[in-house]
Amino acid sequence: MQRILVRGGGPLSGRVAISGAKNSVLKLMAATVLAEGTFTIRNVPDITDVRLMAELLEAMGCTATLDGDVLTIVRPAEITPEAPYELVEAMRASIVVLGPLLARVGRARVSLPGGDDFGQRPIDMHLDGLRRLGADLTFEHGYIEGRAERLRGTRIVLEYPSVGATENVLMAAVLAEGTTVIENAAKEPELADLAAFLNRMGATIIGAGSSTVTVDGVEHLHPVDHAVIPDRLEAATFLTGLAVAGGELVLEQARPEHMDMLMHKMGDMGLRTSAHPDGVWAAAPERIRAVDINSLPYPGIATDYLPLMVAALSVADGPSIATENIFGGRFRYVDELVRMGADIRVEHHYALIRGVPRLSGAPVKAHDIRAGAAIAMAALGADGETVIADAQHVARGYDRFVEKMRSIGADMDAD
Repeated sequence: MQRILVRGGGPLSGRVAISGAKNSVLKLMAATVLAEGTFTIRNVPDITDVRLMAELLEAMGCTATLDGDVLTIVRPAEITPEAPYELVEAMRASIVVLGPLLARVGRARVSLPGGDDFGQRPIDMHLDGLRRLGADLTFEHGYIEGRAERLRGTRIVLEYPSVGATENVLMAAVLAEGTTVIENAAKEPELADLAAFLNRMGATIIGAGSSTVTVDGVEHLHPVDHAVIPDRLEAATFLTGLAVAGGELVLEQARPEHMDMLMHKMGDMGLRTSAHPDGVWAAAPERIRAVDINSLPYPGIATDYLPLMVAALSVADGPSIATENIFGGRFRYVDELVRMGADIRVEHHYALIRGVPRLSGAPVKAHDIRAGAAIAMAALGADGETVIADAQHVARGYDRFVEKMRSIGADMDAD
């Protein structure tokens, strides 16, 4: 998928199934390094990043087969503990193989990460945490070289509740000698899903989903069969489209308890949302109200939500301020919305938005996964056709994006 073509039109309606969470399944795949045998992971989205992580595991000597939404991974007795540049450069989440490799194999060679281009995202906390567990880490020729005889549990206080750092330390600690306590840990549902996966493998983890996670190291882990939680970011994308285009939707499998703050803020914008026997029900007014939003660690408004909400607020009734507190440089997509007629001005980490009644279709570009999805949602409220280039970014994080949007009434195509 190189381009997405969107023509603004009428309201959205119907039901759409939410796929498994991208930000969970990639970490579950990395965790399979910790135990020999055959893993079955269900509710897996067919997205580019899953295929990239599968390639990474296969480069280590594993096999990974995706059949529908069922992923089977076979981890052999011996693997090559290296994550090569060409794969890690394409997907930042690859860095989370570092902790499992050090814990299970005792050595690792992992390229410095790449991924979406929206500002500096250093991995210092990952490395500091692993060093606290006893890993010897050095840099050589663009790679992190790591060794560890046997990791040892300790108390680790993260400077910031980084999801990636929490995941890397958690996966290393499950096979460490003794007890590890992670303070100021990330609380995201995807982190709790990883902990549930590891506990089913035989780990002993208490407190995942809270700011303090305690891990009692074990000697061995074993393969499991596990279903991935639904993707709250995909659900947020459909809610954004609804906010722009109007209508009524049921988001099947979506979990409202994972989106409390988002649903509260959407309510302030005029959307009506509620738990539904099949997931989440939502209905939108003819035009949403302006609100101010701030990105914060979970359970706050996720930084990945912000581009989506800015897109919606570009056609809201009134002025809004969006504050990006997590990643500097993440407002690049605003230039594309401005090309479509949005009235948005960026000052440092603030976006000042004055809602307009309608946008105008234009040729634009997707700079990253969420930016591409946000622009597509904004285009639902534009006159004429919007052509979104570099749409391969969207395919990295969304399973059958255009097909699902068409199923609920969007006039959208891809080529």
